[in-house]
Parts: sequence; structure tokens; C-alpha cells
Amino acid sequence: MVVHQRQRAEAVVRRLREAGHQALLAGGCVRDLLLGRPPKDYDVATSATPPEVLALFPKALTIGEAFGVVIVVEETSEIEVATFRADRGYSDGRHPDAVTFTDARQDALRRDFTINGMFLDPETGQVVDHVGGQDDLRRRVIRAIGDPHQRFMEDHLRMLRAVRFAVELGFEIDPATAAAARELAPRIAGVSGERVAAELERLLTAPPAGRRRSLELMDDLGLLAILLPEVHAMKGVAQGPDVHPEGDVFVHTLLAVEGLREPTFELALAALLHDLGKPRTAVLRDGRWTFYGHAELGEKMAEEVCRRLRLSNYQTGRVTWLVRQHMRLMNAQAMREARLKRLFAESGFADLAELWRADCIASGGTAEGFESLMARYRALGAEEVQPAPLVTGHDLIALGLEPGPAFRTILDELYDAQLEGRAATRDDALALARRIATPPCKPPT
Repeated sequence: MVVHQRQRAEAVVRRLREAGHQALLAGGCVRDLLLGRPPKDYDVATSATPPEVLALFPKALTIGEAFGVVIVVEETSEIEVATFRADRGYSDGRHPDAVTFTDARQDALRRDFTINGMFLDPETGQVVDHVGGQDDLRRRVIRAIGDPHQRFMEDHLRMLRAVRFAVELGFEIDPATAAAARELAPRIAGVSGERVAAELERLLTAPPAGRRRSLELMDDLGLLAILLPEVHAMKGVAQGPDVHPEGDVFVHTLLAVEGLREPTFELALAALLHDLGKPRTAVLRDGRWTFYGHAELGEKMAEEVCRRLRLSNYQTGRVTWLVRQHMRLMNAQAMREARLKRLFAESGFADLAELWRADCIASGGTAEGFESLMARYRALGAEEVQPAPLVTGHDLIALGLEPGPAFRTILDELYDAQLEGRAATRDDALALARRIATPPCKPPT
């Protein structure tokens, strides 16, 4: 797929050149090719104006035409074709107020980081580098092009993107670039929740060491305190060394996030937020730190974070459920069979179990309890975990019960009995229903 996309991008370059325009591969794909990494997508920069591009590719999409960007659709590939441009003013901290079409050098100078500001001639393999990107690739450095203050003022999200590139590539952030980010960190508050969430998703689902480093870099640059003040508040919150030998709540959280195995964004975010309520519930009792109610408070705080990030209702529901339930499996071995099976049947059980495993290991424990629980889970078939109820509300009505609030209590008790094997047949369940019904069941007519 990636090879085909490159071939299609190169075909776009050839067609533009055949029409008399300059055209080059641009941006991240050039960086990745020079690093020997497969690019996720390919962009083309050209001297052709949007109308000239559209004349050559009539079916192209004109989503960003005002900024000189046209999307050329070739079979299943979308190639972004952008006219060489210079930007004037960024009043909203994201979009240029106006653009003027120019040449490759000026186009490079308006981009974010040197490693993203290079061009490549696909026919000759020549790298066109006006910003020192090749040198910074060799030095393994993330450096803003030109004045880092200006680059970050143009688009505040670039400060978070610097963290992502450093994490993804294993590079260091140039000291002057980092200093500018620290100075301008409060500006990140003006970036939309959707854009921040998209960057956080890539950071929190990176390889394990990258997740921890991303949070440490965000903290070092002052971005964490602005974007996730609730997480920043966990720094320095002491925990009992007998239960948490690893250190404070923030250190524990970093270890938990790092310890997840191939997490979804929802699971990784829940791990980051799972102890969010601890700073507000910390109480020293008889020389021992306690955090009663932190899961319940954490659920409410996590919901606020999710809403701030403009996550979907599904994402918010999954994250908050995991935060609320994150301690639930601690006593799994002592749970009634019915309660445990109901938990197994929850759609988020696998994520909850993985969060518990990472939480235990981050506290200096082992995964023994997790392995035992999962062996028990795997031993049960779907029919044993979530069987069809033996008795329904219609059956209770047939027994003479009046529909009402008691219905749910009775049905829940009957289903627990079914899950625990105390009601193996429909007749068993009906007999139990007659015994627990209040008022006594009327004889069927």
C-alpha cells in the first residue's frame, strides 16, 4: 500500500512537471525516507497554483484551496498537493491570515521543524534542503525553523508536536526550541480539544518507553500543567512506601501507563487518569496515607478531562468506567461467582483487567493475580459468562406479579442464582421467584 502510494505521488510529480511546473516530494515523507522509515503518506509541493493543479486533476478535492492545498485522489490514495507559499500573520494561533504563492525556499522557511522542511526530487533522489534538516537528522535533534517563538506563535500545537516527534524518532529537542516552548506553554490552552486529543492519542499509544518519555517531556516544557493540570497535581503526592515503593502518585502513574501492552487510546488515557482523585482525597491517618473515595472522585474528574478533549460519548464512557472500576479486581478471588461472571460479561473487561495488571506492576507487585483471573476467564465459555436469562419479566407477570420497581430486583437475583448454578433450569428459577416475590405471588388464573 505504501509503495503504491509513493508511486502515485511520483506520478503526480511527473504530471505537474510535464505541464511545466516545479514539483517535489515534501515534508514528513522526505524525513522518513531519509531515516529509512516507511512514510505514512506522501505530500507534494509545487509551483502550480490551485487552479493549475485542478486543471490537471479535475477530480481533485479543494478542501484547502484557500491555503494553496488541493487533494489529488488517485485510486485509493490521497496525495496532498500544496503550492509553494509564504504565510502572513496567525491571528488565531493556527491558520495563516493570508498566504502568498512563492518559491521552494520561502515555502520551507514557513514550516515547523527543520526535519520536516526538506524536499526530495523523486527522479534524481536529490534532497533540496534550505533549513539544515539533514544535519539535524544526523544530530537527532528537533529544531524549529528560524525563530522558535515565531513558529510556536503561528501554531501553538507545534509545541506538543515537538514532543511527539522527539518521542517517535527518539530525538532530543533543541535547547532554544525547548526554551521557547517553556515560555509560550500557556498558549497551548487556546488549542482546540480535538487537536490536543489527536496528539495525545499518538503519544499515549506509542511504544512503552515513548509513553513515559512523552509525559516527562510535556512536564518539562510546562505543557502538562496547562493541558492536564489534574495529572500535574499528582506530582509530590506521597503514598505509603509499603504499598507503593515506587514513589509518589505521578511516578506510579507514569509506570502504569508505560506498563500497558498495546493499549487503545481509551485504555491508555484511563491509566493516565486512574488515580486522578488521589490528590484531593489524600489523608494521613495514624502515619498511613489513605485515599478513600478517590476512584469515585476520579471518575468525575476524568469526565471533565474527556469533555475538555472533546472525546466522543463512547470514549468518555469507556475512560470514566475504567477509572471508576480500576480497583474492582483487587478482590476478584473473593467475589461471588455471579458478580465475577457479570464483570466478565462487561464489554470493557479486557481493558479493565489490563489496567489492573499494569497498576499492580507499577506498585511493585506482580501479574500473578491477573494471570490467575484470566485463566479463570478463558476457562468459561460465552454461554457460561453471559447466558440467556431463564426467566423474563413476562414470566413474572404470568406468575401474577404487578410490573414495577421490584421487577428488576427479582430478575437480578434470579440471574445471579442462574450464574452461580443455584437455578439450573427454568423451573428452578420460577420456584425461586415465587419464594422471593413480595407481596406473595397470586396464583395464575
